[in-house]
Amino acid sequence: MSAQTQAPANLAAAVQSTLDTLGGHGETRRDFLKIMGVSAGAATLVTVGTTLPTEKAEAFAYEPYPTDDELTTVVTSCAHNCGSRHVLVAHKKGDVIVRLSTDDGRYQQGGVFGKDTEQEPQLRACLRGRSYRSRLYSPERLLYPMVRVGKRGEGKFKRVSWDEALDQVARKMVELRTKYGPTALLDQSYAGASYGVLHKSDQIEGLLGRFLGMFGCRTNSWSVPSYQATTFSSNITFGTIHDGNEDDTYAHSKLIIMWGWNPAYTFHGGNTFYYMRLAKQRGCKFVLVDPQYTDSAGVYDAWWIPIKPNTDAAMMAGMAHHIFSNNLQDQEFIDEFCQGMDAGTMPDEFKDKENFKDYILGKYDNTPKTPEWAEKICGVKADDIRKLADMYARTKPAALKASWAPGRNSYGEQYNRMAAALQAMTGNIGKLGGCAEGVGKGWHSESVAYPYDENANLWWASIKSDRWAHCVLNYPNVKREEIGCWPRDDELDGKIPNIKGIFWQGSDWFNQLTNINKEIQAIDKLELVVCMDSTITPSGIWADVLLPIATHFERHDTALPWYKGHYYIHRPKVIEPLGESKTDFQVFTELAYRLEQLEPERLKDFGKKYNPRATREYFQKNDEVDEAYLIAWWNDRVRGHQNVKMSWEEFKKTGTYKFKLDKPHIAFREQIEEGEAFETPSGKIEILSTELVNIKDWTRTKYGYEIPYIPKWIEPFESLNHEKAKTYPFHLVSPHPRHRTHSIFNNIPWLRETYEQEVTVNASDAKKLGIQTGDTVEVWNDRGKCVVPVYVTERVLPGVAVLFEGAWMDLDANGVDRAGNPDFLTLDAPSPAGAFAYNTVLVDIRKTDLEHRPGWDRLATARSHVFRRDD
Repeated sequence: MSAQTQAPANLAAAVQSTLDTLGGHGETRRDFLKIMGVSAGAATLVTVGTTLPTEKAEAFAYEPYPTDDELTTVVTSCAHNCGSRHVLVAHKKGDVIVRLSTDDGRYQQGGVFGKDTEQEPQLRACLRGRSYRSRLYSPERLLYPMVRVGKRGEGKFKRVSWDEALDQVARKMVELRTKYGPTALLDQSYAGASYGVLHKSDQIEGLLGRFLGMFGCRTNSWSVPSYQATTFSSNITFGTIHDGNEDDTYAHSKLIIMWGWNPAYTFHGGNTFYYMRLAKQRGCKFVLVDPQYTDSAGVYDAWWIPIKPNTDAAMMAGMAHHIFSNNLQDQEFIDEFCQGMDAGTMPDEFKDKENFKDYILGKYDNTPKTPEWAEKICGVKADDIRKLADMYARTKPAALKASWAPGRNSYGEQYNRMAAALQAMTGNIGKLGGCAEGVGKGWHSESVAYPYDENANLWWASIKSDRWAHCVLNYPNVKREEIGCWPRDDELDGKIPNIKGIFWQGSDWFNQLTNINKEIQAIDKLELVVCMDSTITPSGIWADVLLPIATHFERHDTALPWYKGHYYIHRPKVIEPLGESKTDFQVFTELAYRLEQLEPERLKDFGKKYNPRATREYFQKNDEVDEAYLIAWWNDRVRGHQNVKMSWEEFKKTGTYKFKLDKPHIAFREQIEEGEAFETPSGKIEILSTELVNIKDWTRTKYGYEIPYIPKWIEPFESLNHEKAKTYPFHLVSPHPRHRTHSIFNNIPWLRETYEQEVTVNASDAKKLGIQTGDTVEVWNDRGKCVVPVYVTERVLPGVAVLFEGAWMDLDANGVDRAGNPDFLTLDAPSPAGAFAYNTVLVDIRKTDLEHRPGWDRLATARSHVFRRDD
């Protein structure tokens, strides 16, 4: 054999020899590269002009591993309530999805690979959406109907047929309505994993609400956990929750104030970060007002103003004082568009009432809301309050993005109303680069493809969502104001609902609402708990009946953008439903037919009326009916109302329809530029609310308790300024994590390897507590206790602790949550406007020997084992 053919083997031997040498004597990487350079050069000299033998590469992790040309590509989308819905591209072999990718510019009209423009940006999925295969094929996937065989909450279930499960539910529904009346069943649907134009879980427009309403037994849950305070504020200030610009307008801002907002983690419409990056490149300045120095602050080099939680309205009042005192307000804008901002904008009938400017200057209470006054409350230096107020008033256009998080507090609506006052007094509403948010709904989508008629939102009682446990535990000795009982125009007005059953659809609310220990007490008083989901969630553990629901990969639908974004994404049935999964629409339709058989006179034609395009065969075969609904939606609503020329077939083939707007969508542009009236009673921006100022008996309203008719600072239930802080010295906030959508994706191994559930504290606090990063601590107060690792940093205000919401609860024998769910610590007391007090929490922290359980992926045991039983 010649030297030429032996050279590769000699080279391999030389490399191995070098590696052995490095291992034994610790030579540097530079020495190794020198050796390799000589060896490679030698190899080149001896192999010139030769053809080396080739072998088939077989270094795959497992066989068979399909290549791209063996796979079918299907365009679909994400499906969750995360602030966006983006393109997912499923690559499947047969009926199995083997990988997911995302938008690369091709999947739209006129699309090409790499197309990505400011007007038509790519809809690129984040790490949550890209990890969805792990959820789809999770060991904790719910594949069959199950009924409880152990104690409630024990997690022991057995598999039954669909006939057995639905018969049990239908018979119990009839029994509860007959025995307890039309308020016995509580609707707790929400926009979790069941959200599209056809398959929708929603408190007002959803499939469950229509189903229970037509059945004649429904207590509704009226408050939205994420932003109820903001909804209240936007409605009474602007007359609508459509107060958001599309996010491309951020690219035109010269100043963006991120108030409690971390768009690196939470965004609306999906391309928020892209547009804000454009703003940064064009010279925009950024400010963050937040107890934490967030990733967004780092990316945008923002001026960080750390603030005590729950004191935002006080700081904003201090800013307003500086603006008024220095005559920096946009008086022309105020005079033309505002009611109640100052004496000159007060209607004649309210001349004797307090206006906002006089409140800020202290005319009525002899307490001017100066920056010094605010500093004592919020902990922000008066000079910094003045500096920010000056920046905001003098910079045009400027966007004060008042995020939802500071409104998730007791009296959180006052923060949002105070923000709206600042936005108005500086004239930044209805202007390109300005901001009126708020709720932030932007471009209007056609969102309903299923029947939506007089039966869509029938109810016989409606209460604040997280007060159901209080209602159940104390019935009938409950005052209407304690539960936010929505008024009616009949004999049921103010009647306390006698709740005996719950339907959870598209929601994990037992894990997500405030004061979970109170819910645990209340749920034992119920006679029926139904959980409809694709995954065995913490809520499912406490249910009586589990119904397996198909994921968005397993049903036909169309995805909507979230509160912002102007596009539709076709969502075909990518694979057949796993196990015996059915869609929500199939389940409710079949239940309607079964209930009709149980009560043929009262519920005549219930099945056909609920789903008029279907027969009872729909439970077994739904594809044609679903397609018919979607075609009608596309032709009648999208093409009929929105001037879309693309046919349904072309939309299916393309995958995405991206609207090209004639001009940037700016909330209230028409009011400011064209003189249209706002949708308020006065037709103006109501800093003084016409509705609130006229209320005489607050107990007969859905609010229950008095709300000031102008924005004011109100002390929260709990804060670092309270006496209670001597016992519980940390203020706990629970923001949204990057690696979950509330509780969804908590069980995804890929994400859990990247992010830990941990409580974040300041280094100075950690030193006092004698703890360091990685230590296990218990976080507790008089409502509960959870166990979690600690993370120590300088990026959070001293006295503040941060614990992300959404961890799947895991209770020990003593009722201690070992997973780190902050809602064992939160308070369910009613804030009048409906705000959830998620961030109004005082706690204490200490190092502990109690067990922390990070999740099944880390422990190598899935909780699904308790469901695989025959008895």
